[in-house]
Amino acid sequence: MSAVRKEARIYSIAEVTTLVKVALEERLPGRLTVAGQLGDFRQVSSGHCYFTLKDADSVLPCVMWKSDFREVKFRPETGMAVIATGHIDVYLPGGRYQFYTDRLQPAGVGSLQLAFEQMKQRLAAAGLFDDARKKPLPRYPMRIGIVTSPTGAAIEDIADSIYVRWPCAKMFLFPVSVQGDTAAGEIAAAIRELNRRNKRLRLEVLIVGRGGGSLEDLWAFNEEVVARAIAASKIPIISAVGHEIDTTIADFVADARASTPTKAGMIAVPDIIDVMDEINGIHRRIERDLKSRLELSRQQVRGLASSAVFKTPRWLAASAAQRIDELTGRVGQAVHGRLQRLRDRLRGHLDEIRRIEPHRLLGDKRLEMNCLEHAVRTAVTAAAGKKRLLLTAAENRVSALDPRAVLRRGYSITIGRDSGAVITSADQVRIGQVLVTELADRKRIDSRVEEIQTGSDDRRDHGTEESKT
Repeated sequence: MSAVRKEARIYSIAEVTTLVKVALEERLPGRLTVAGQLGDFRQVSSGHCYFTLKDADSVLPCVMWKSDFREVKFRPETGMAVIATGHIDVYLPGGRYQFYTDRLQPAGVGSLQLAFEQMKQRLAAAGLFDDARKKPLPRYPMRIGIVTSPTGAAIEDIADSIYVRWPCAKMFLFPVSVQGDTAAGEIAAAIRELNRRNKRLRLEVLIVGRGGGSLEDLWAFNEEVVARAIAASKIPIISAVGHEIDTTIADFVADARASTPTKAGMIAVPDIIDVMDEINGIHRRIERDLKSRLELSRQQVRGLASSAVFKTPRWLAASAAQRIDELTGRVGQAVHGRLQRLRDRLRGHLDEIRRIEPHRLLGDKRLEMNCLEHAVRTAVTAAAGKKRLLLTAAENRVSALDPRAVLRRGYSITIGRDSGAVITSADQVRIGQVLVTELADRKRIDSRVEEIQTGSDDRRDHGTEESKT
């Protein structure tokens, strides 16, 4: 009997791949968590990521779609040890199985912590943490902007701290979300908008922050978009995020960091008590300086008033006149002596002339003597005239310095009895003020102002004036 031989079934490539896919789906768990080392990690233009997970013995090809990769906070790099969660499936067009990853985190450290360290290193290398680019805070801010949640405790802590220390400041709240997927975008947008509108808002400093929480709760302040907005702000920014132990990227980029929202208020404004003490100290120093200067001026005035020029205004002219008299006497004596010597010489010559030719020589000598006498008289007259001109000029200068001379021409000096200031304008006078008028004979008249008139005869006030000597 002959056996009927069955022919073997021939499968297509697609059928074989499908059989493998079905077998894998039936035999493997729905979700797997795999530990390995990242290899050949790349993100293509579509946003999807392709990489391998390796260990010492094998390689597992992996795919992570764009929608899942958005949730990864850190930046995966080739060679990094990671833990991946997903499922195994077969890629039919390529005929290979792949690990479809929907969750990726670093091995040995939290993904948020790793993302924080990576962001910190990247922004530090970009210069965003440099002290040279940070702006100084205003010393006495009067308009303060606060970017935070309107419902959290942070706004109350900041406002209370500022009000207690610096009640004269005005605070402006700009509400934003401080937690969740949209928080970072809202915070960055608020900072940019406030800078754009600040010519009208006139804010002098911004406080950006929130209360405490976990690293995930505070993550909005670790986003690069917020760091870039803080760095670009022309308004000085104080970062006030979390409690004292919390540190965010915003703290490193901001112009100043407060460990708590309450301390942000203390950093932003001075203590009004300290400012008032400082102002009082400055006032006392100015008062002492003014008193010292005033006393020095008074001493200088008393010194001038007691000088000989003001006590005896004609003393300078009298001294000059006496000096001229002395010089004139000396000149006269010198001239007289010179003439006497000339006469003696002339007599001697006359005697000789008489012995020789008296009549001719005598006439010549008389003519010579007359010329000399005329020259001497002319010189004496000119010298005396010059000295008299100098004396007259000195008398005029002294008379000009004499304050009584002005009074003798019919003028008077009016001063305020209380202030001692000389009255030069009606604006210095008020109704009821007592004035003192000094006359040339050194007598004074006390007057009380009852009326002030302008130059156009329009009366500003009405009344009469009482006077007593």
